[in-house]
Amino acid sequence: MKFGIIGAGMIGQFHAKAITAMTGGELHAIFDLRLEAAEKLAGEFGAKAFGDMEAFLADPELDVVTIGTPSGAHLDPGMAAIEAGKHVIIEKPLEITTERIDQMVEAAKAKGVTIAAVLNRRFHPGMDAFKKAADAGRFGKLTSASAYVKWYRDQAYYDSAGWRGTWALDGGGALMNQSIHTIDALLYLAGPVKSVQANTACLAHTDIEVEDIAVAILEFENGARGVIEGSTCSWSKDGHPARVQLAGTEGSVFLADEAFEIWDFMHETPEDQEVHQKLMQGAEAGLGANDPKAINFYQHQRNFEEVVNAIKEGREPSTNASEARKSVALIQAIYESAQNGGKLVKL
Repeated sequence: MKFGIIGAGMIGQFHAKAITAMTGGELHAIFDLRLEAAEKLAGEFGAKAFGDMEAFLADPELDVVTIGTPSGAHLDPGMAAIEAGKHVIIEKPLEITTERIDQMVEAAKAKGVTIAAVLNRRFHPGMDAFKKAADAGRFGKLTSASAYVKWYRDQAYYDSAGWRGTWALDGGGALMNQSIHTIDALLYLAGPVKSVQANTACLAHTDIEVEDIAVAILEFENGARGVIEGSTCSWSKDGHPARVQLAGTEGSVFLADEAFEIWDFMHETPEDQEVHQKLMQGAEAGLGANDPKAINFYQHQRNFEEVVNAIKEGREPSTNASEARKSVALIQAIYESAQNGGKLVKL
């Protein structure tokens, strides 16, 4: 399938690398309102460049469009691509409100095209093993499920673009932007949340509207309790990994980025030895913890391949819009709680 990219910035570069490396897709075209930016990126990857959205979407060879514009600017290009009959893959978050997500889902259904999200932290061997263990019930009764993203962004990061740190285009701060993949991973592994109480603040940055730290207490539908902590004001030399931690009556697993700090089950299996040999934590720094450019692209590659395979097989991709909606709905509930004195919000 032939891919086109909307947005020639840093995210567009990730998409271009992933598409070039993937099986089942090739990079065909790049659109950006700044034609020179589109031409520069297209030149690096041998693609066509467009500065006109209508002409870009009118290309009959174009099958799939990926969108890497600012978070609160996904709706318009997403709807335009859907209306043009293209399949769409959108960066995190799919959009900054569930209402906008639902609007795109309805449009895609009406046009008979696929809409999917980039949920790239689902696509690595550690997550594969973690999900398999969770689905197999190896934790016994799940009692604790938490996510911690203690990252750092300096003031220059927020000052680098007018949309950063705004409700309108960022949709939130440390949660909606930096922590959303880890929150998605938590829900993917532990299941839906029943209720939340939260507190947020902006402690270390100026001239931004959103939080740089948030703490939420969760009650899951299955009875487990947990915590989400997201921050962009937690400095460290190498950067803290993003962590997802599950524990229950028969096991505990702590994942740090793509490697395990803890993999411990009451009832051991032969697969546990392989995990301990290949997937336990080494000395790697947190992926993107201090520098968003440090994130690798192979997880995007696997994500794109899953969507292409789903389209070819006539099924919903595992990163479909309904899946992507879950983390946005939870973050919206966290913000609602925090903005109302930490009141209990039910999902």
